[in-house]
Amino acid sequence: MSILIDADTRVLVQGITGAEGSFHSRQCIEYGTRIVAGVTPGKGGTRFDDSVPVYDSVIDAVRETEAEISLVFVPPPFAPDAVMEAADAGLRLVICITEGIPTLDMVDVVGYCNGRGTRLIGPNCPGVISPGKSKVGIMPAFVHQEGRVGVISRSGTLTYEAVDQLTRAGLGQSTCIGIGGDPVIGTTFKDCLELFAEDEQTEAVVMIGEIGGSGEEEAAEFIAADYPLPVVSFIAGQTAPPGKRMGHAGAIIAGGKGTAAEKMKALLDAGADVVDSPSELGAKTLEVLSR
Repeated sequence: MSILIDADTRVLVQGITGAEGSFHSRQCIEYGTRIVAGVTPGKGGTRFDDSVPVYDSVIDAVRETEAEISLVFVPPPFAPDAVMEAADAGLRLVICITEGIPTLDMVDVVGYCNGRGTRLIGPNCPGVISPGKSKVGIMPAFVHQEGRVGVISRSGTLTYEAVDQLTRAGLGQSTCIGIGGDPVIGTTFKDCLELFAEDEQTEAVVMIGEIGGSGEEEAAEFIAADYPLPVVSFIAGQTAPPGKRMGHAGAIIAGGKGTAAEKMKALLDAGADVVDSPSELGAKTLEVLSR
């Protein structure tokens, strides 16, 4: 099993003819992802790499191909409208890779998607992969291996590091989700934990957080309420100074809140296994599953 995507998921790519969209669409297709359509206004009627039909609008693509989810590579000024267009077309899931979207724009977009029953992953995220089934994003597929550990992360780079450790430890992954590092995102740690709890394949979850926001604390509350799976966590930014943004737009300690220490304590108190270094994630997960 897996969550959000599987081998049969029908994907359309918004911005498929752009430089990033083209490159990563080819990588996804090579992995086995069923990309059934692309959307680039003004290029409807053409084909991407002589195989994937391109449409002027999402609604046309969905009508013709029965696409279920969208992968968004649209530039920041146009990405909010692109996500809302996908929601209008009735897609169940939109994965927005685009970074640099203004926070206030995303407040409106998240509300718009929620009101139409569309789950949004991102923005500013690496996407989702269910190893051996489908890759809908920009992550390096070769480090992944099919298995029983779910991975949720605000950091793309740390996701790849954690996955590589898990794979080397002989622990494959059920699904890996990069939720994005912006202050306002569509799907939270808590949302993903809930999905993994319902997945028969997933036996443990690795959760990689960072300073800023309250997503990790909300996840800790959820874990404390008899969460059925063991959770191994790392929080990045343990030495970050208050008031200075570190990496992601959402990674900033403001008003004394959102520190790594607070998040680590909340997760420890909730019963999660918290490591001090990302280099310990693989070994700790193996230990947890061996108990």
